[in-house]
Amino acid sequence: MSAAATGWRMPAEWEPHRATWIAWPHHYADWPGKFAAIPWIYVEIVRHLHRHERVRIITEDRAGVARRLARAGVDLGQVDFFPWPTDRSWTRDYGPMFVVRGRRLAINDFRFNGWAKYSNWHRDRRIAARAARVLGVPRFEPGILLEGGSIDVNGRGTLLTTEECLLSPVQARNPGVRREQLEAVLRRSLGARHFLWLRRGIAGDDTHGHIDDIARFVNPTTVVACVEHARGDPNYEPLRENLELLRAMKDQDGRRLKVVPLPMPGPLYFDGRRLPASYANFYIANQVVLAPTFHDPNDRMALNTLAELLPDRQVIGIHGVDLVWGLGTLHCLTQQEPWYDSP
Repeated sequence: MSAAATGWRMPAEWEPHRATWIAWPHHYADWPGKFAAIPWIYVEIVRHLHRHERVRIITEDRAGVARRLARAGVDLGQVDFFPWPTDRSWTRDYGPMFVVRGRRLAINDFRFNGWAKYSNWHRDRRIAARAARVLGVPRFEPGILLEGGSIDVNGRGTLLTTEECLLSPVQARNPGVRREQLEAVLRRSLGARHFLWLRRGIAGDDTHGHIDDIARFVNPTTVVACVEHARGDPNYEPLRENLELLRAMKDQDGRRLKVVPLPMPGPLYFDGRRLPASYANFYIANQVVLAPTFHDPNDRMALNTLAELLPDRQVIGIHGVDLVWGLGTLHCLTQQEPWYDSP
């Protein structure tokens, strides 16, 4: 099916949620030497989310996960379990990408191939279709490969992304597909009508340019943009260039965006590898914002910036030093399900 000309749109992340979807971590190779800590970080994420919306957990170990959550005081009546096999736990990129029309819900089932880099993705590829079946909602197949972390929307028709991820021949998602062709599909499938293209992502990002590590909408007219002040850092020039582009950009109604700088943490390495640590990988939920922290002096500045921009929500720092060893943090592992009336 196609969502073309039917009024479906992708809501902004700050619009009301019915639930948050996550896939419970089980792939040890994502966090070699650090995996033991990761499930407890997920417990902390669920502990904060379940107070404000349902949490839908994809796991084949329901009993084990439930025991961990109960030990942390999570009300299991606020949690749904789905016993579906997954390859990895980065639900943002392969999970259901929701659209709404009024109070009706549907799912876009974009193609997924492990970021055009990894071979273990075939079970993840089936998750969006499974979610559509269990929720009893329409499923659209737009016909292109698209990861949730590669786009951000303001809910009013503007979509933010990067050339490095969607147009580069490196880790090419849709070889031979031109910019205007991609935009046409995103218009039909997500209700986007205005596109903001930044250039490059950050060092250490194995997705090759996901937007959710560099710039994010926090309201319909305001974008936070990561900045690196150390001139010798490889992120300095790409982030400076993106910031300047954003300052010249306008929204779908021709209004200039308000662009607020968001600091970067100091370079974070583990086992000789630069990690994609970024405060932009926050997640906006009902009444709370979960933001990664890195035991860095800029943690406080980043949390304060988000608190000023999202005053109707409590901003909560979640330990990201171990989590980012898996090359992603909070936004990468979550996917919001918008509020809708049951079909």
